[in-house]
Amino acid sequence: MCATVAVDPLAGFLPHSQLPALLHALHETGYRCIGPQARDGAIVFDELQDTADLPWGLIDVQEPGRYRLTEATSRRAFAWANGPQAIKPWVFQAHEPQWTAQRNAQGHIRFEAVHVAPQATAILGVRACDLAALQIQDCHFAGSRERDAAYLARRDHLLLIGIHCARSADTCFCVSTGDGPAIDRGADLILGEIDEGLIVSACSTAARRIFRLLPLERVRPEQWAMLRQEVTNNAGSQRRALPSQDLRNLLYAKLDSPHWSTIAERCLSCGNCTAVCPTCFCHQETDTSTLNGEWVTHAREWDSCFSDQHAHLAGLEIRSEVHLRYRQWLLHKLGTWHEQYGRSGCVGCGRCITWCPVGIDLTEEISAFSSEETST
Repeated sequence: MCATVAVDPLAGFLPHSQLPALLHALHETGYRCIGPQARDGAIVFDELQDTADLPWGLIDVQEPGRYRLTEATSRRAFAWANGPQAIKPWVFQAHEPQWTAQRNAQGHIRFEAVHVAPQATAILGVRACDLAALQIQDCHFAGSRERDAAYLARRDHLLLIGIHCARSADTCFCVSTGDGPAIDRGADLILGEIDEGLIVSACSTAARRIFRLLPLERVRPEQWAMLRQEVTNNAGSQRRALPSQDLRNLLYAKLDSPHWSTIAERCLSCGNCTAVCPTCFCHQETDTSTLNGEWVTHAREWDSCFSDQHAHLAGLEIRSEVHLRYRQWLLHKLGTWHEQYGRSGCVGCGRCITWCPVGIDLTEEISAFSSEETST
């Protein structure tokens, strides 16, 4: 991803009044559409039946430990920065049965795998940071020797409709991680919103089928200029940043720093940061049985490195203190992730800052470690 929008000479312009045509084209080509909606005071993604349900005229105000929606000065559908969700729940589900076991009257046990039969799904309004996060999920679930069948099935049925970010939340820092705010890869359709409507670019064969069904107009040069200027201004507006995309050496040098305990005095070990993080993939295996013990369902569900169970090994809790759990999370996310996937596990979306109940800001904590290094 990048900080500037590339001009696509084959793009078309879709006025806001014609946006229902996009939803109609998706349905006509066999996709269900997942899109952003305002619900319970936040922007959430759910099945979208009508473009009137998009968060028209709303923006999000985000600060450490704080999120709220408010009216914007213009009536756009995608003026908000992000909500608590990303693409992750649509490919790596929070709770997913893996197999079942049933005991018959003769006492024989039969195991059966649970197979996934996903529906073709288009996700509308995907941000650059979340496309970058999905590429990391791909590395973990689809790039390893043990490729995850359920993840691959859902991933193969996705059509991703991205949107350039013309506005960042106060907690965003995707420019410093190299993951936004403009989209240059990972999406099938790319949208850029200005006051009049949407500039639409098709980037895949599936997207071109949708593109041909839309009542598109020619993109005027001033419309391109407006979009590019807004996204460029947005990139320059971000106040938070990580000092480097590779922080392995810094964090390894600070394993015994007293600052970990300073963080732990505030951290509740609640796991909110890992729940909203678009790249976290920790999970646990659970078994649920009927009361008579004749039927068992084995499932995979999201876990957090901040939980007691996650640090349980051979009857011992190897990270019994909060500072050890926070250190594990930050060191993996910003350090050892490079050894696994060739890049940081942070895409700069800022969700962990916004949705932390006590407002812990990982960019500030990294700056504190950097200051320690400078002072010593």
